Amino acid sequence: MNKTDIQLKQDVEAELQWDRTVDAAEVGVSVESGAVSLRGEVDSYAAKWAAIDATKRVAGVRAVVEDLTVKLPGTYQHSDSEIAQAAATTLTWDVRIPRTVTAKVENGWLTLEGNVEWNYQREAAGRAVRYLLGVVGVTNAIGMTADASSVLVEESVKAALQRQATSDANTILIGTSGGTVTLKGRASSWQAIEDAAAAAWAAPGVTKVIDTVVMSPD
Repeated sequence: MNKTDIQLKQDVEAELQWDRTVDAAEVGVSVESGAVSLRGEVDSYAAKWAAIDATKRVAGVRAVVEDLTVKLPGTYQHSDSEIAQAAATTLTWDVRIPRTVTAKVENGWLTLEGNVEWNYQREAAGRAVRYLLGVVGVTNAIGMTADASSVLVEESVKAALQRQATSDANTILIGTSGGTVTLKGRASSWQAIEDAAAAAWAAPGVTKVIDTVVMSPD
């Protein structure tokens, strides 16, 4: 059964209350046609992502629009040089992140640069710096360098969806052009859409994923 906007709003608010990494009092929630908007001020960049992730977990959420501002308390504030040093150490000590990834900081906003071969390396770098004190935002500008055959990429993604027993494998359409994968069609849940995108990113040679899959519980 599809949830009404009122039911969905109540469920999102309950999930934010349940998640101990989120201060639900800082986050306002509104819902329109299944699209959830988050607004307010949070005390860290990590808290911002925690609120977004908690919202995505709620069944029936079709989209998340965030308008959350990071306002650091005094104990969380650090200079750009301190943040840059912490980021460099964090990136160096993470075995998933190659040394080609670098970070620069301006007014607490951290930008990741460089090139990697796999998307999981790029995402690992983004997650690694998300929790550093003093960070108010992150731009992941890491590039991808890989050669790809469109046919092989498409076959790899299809095989992954079937292998993982994704219930929506037959309703998700895959298109490829070089290293770019386009996902279309429909899926029964937000998690199914994210699983399909993850399967696409895991295929050898993929440098970009365009995900236009629509959530359709029916």
